[in-house]
Amino acid sequence: MIKDRALPVLTVVALIIAIWYAGAALLNLQFEYDQAERIGKQVSFSEALPKTMAQERPVLPAPHQVAVEIWQTTAEKSITSKRSLVYHAWITLSATMLGFVFGTVLGIILAVGIIHSRVLDKSLMPWIITSQTIPILAIAPMIIVVLNSIGITGLVPKATISTYLSFFPVAVGMVKGLGSPDAINMDLMRTFNASRAQVFWKLRWPTAVPYLFTSMKIAIAASLVGAIVGELPTGAVAGLGARLLAGSYYGQTVQIWSALIVAAILAGSLVAIVGLVGAWLNRRMGMREA
Repeated sequence: MIKDRALPVLTVVALIIAIWYAGAALLNLQFEYDQAERIGKQVSFSEALPKTMAQERPVLPAPHQVAVEIWQTTAEKSITSKRSLVYHAWITLSATMLGFVFGTVLGIILAVGIIHSRVLDKSLMPWIITSQTIPILAIAPMIIVVLNSIGITGLVPKATISTYLSFFPVAVGMVKGLGSPDAINMDLMRTFNASRAQVFWKLRWPTAVPYLFTSMKIAIAASLVGAIVGELPTGAVAGLGARLLAGSYYGQTVQIWSALIVAAILAGSLVAIVGLVGAWLNRRMGMREA
């Protein structure tokens, strides 16, 4: 069973790597031809192809180059070193988790208000949706500048940007979840003369939990994006965003891609953890995940 599930995944991964190698060869080939032309030498495709896989600053680094860079900046570096991707990933993760917690709490509070107030449903929900139409790259510098002007620096500005991205899926998911109980169950609670609080905690909240964890998986990935984006306009010297920024300044494409891959691995791990916690809790509650 496990092999049957793993085979499609491995097939897709192998296909991506093959396309990646082909793209690296295609994009880096012209540099080798230009180098040969400068010294008045002609090189054949078969001679130039191996060199495209070992360029110091390739247009697109080959997968093995990125893998070597990740190994050297994780396993071979102290986690306290400024050159360690573990160190930079931890800086980004700290802002991610803080923003994720803030965003989740904010999203739940907004959803509870919307589900219990028709006025909030009609007035607040459109603004929540509209807020996500503003490009994060445009609003991030504004948030950083405003918070810096009142003396708030460091982790909080990045977490604020993460909160901005992560509250939306939680709010929308919880509005759907809190409003999902069947009419017959709501009528039954009214028959028992249950208070609004009892209806919420005994019916609405348990029904919404699967929706909560489904939306949290989206929110935590969005929170990571927000933390990385928040590091870019500040000129940060630590974090995965800082590694991307430094790599772009000095043309270190291998460094850029290694930071991107580590960010993707981190996002996948966070989503998987939230999914596992959600699946465990749903089983404990005797419910299926939404």
